[in-house]
Amino acid sequence: MRTEYHEELAHLAELLHRMCVRDRAVIANATNTVITGDVEQAQNAIDIGGEVERMVAEAEGEALRLLALQAPVARELRQVVTGIQLTAALHRMGILGTHIATAARRRHPGLVVPEPVRPLVARMGAAAVAIATSAATVLVTPDPESAAMLDGQDDLMDRLHEELLTTVLDPGWGHGVTAAVDLTLVGRYYERFADNAVEVGRRTIFLATGETAERNSTDQRD
Repeated sequence: MRTEYHEELAHLAELLHRMCVRDRAVIANATNTVITGDVEQAQNAIDIGGEVERMVAEAEGEALRLLALQAPVARELRQVVTGIQLTAALHRMGILGTHIATAARRRHPGLVVPEPVRPLVARMGAAAVAIATSAATVLVTPDPESAAMLDGQDDLMDRLHEELLTTVLDPGWGHGVTAAVDLTLVGRYYERFADNAVEVGRRTIFLATGETAERNSTDQRD
């Protein structure tokens, strides 16, 4: 019976990994559409976001079923509870990516991102794809050191976000209030996407070690 239970836990873990991969596809398509104005890319991102929504419902149902199936103990309980927390973070990543795509679709046939700012937003999109890729890898091989490296990738996103805000708030900004508001929101969505990817890493550290990311970091320094 425990073997079957562990197989069910493995299925939940695999579902979480697939959700993260789909989140990466959402943010990649959303970035393409804000840069190029390709409305089909926007719809692709939104459709994939819908897939993530369905996977969230499946993961939540699976986790609740595992809690009710038989009393999980120690690491088993940690896996199920962490699975629920990871589902929430992965869900938010998908939503944030679709927000970016929706912004592009709303402005079609115009562009959300003025031409001079496109290279910066493209770098933010690339950073988002990279951190989602790392998070997906961590979910497959829950290594605390790899999970902790997500913080460094988030630092890059923070720097890019600050650069975007500085550009928008510059007195010489000449692309209008609407573009400034759109870019402020889009930048925030990218930043929060990366923050939630970091949360995936932190939850994975807890799953692998039974300790919080902060405690694990302290122990490594001692």
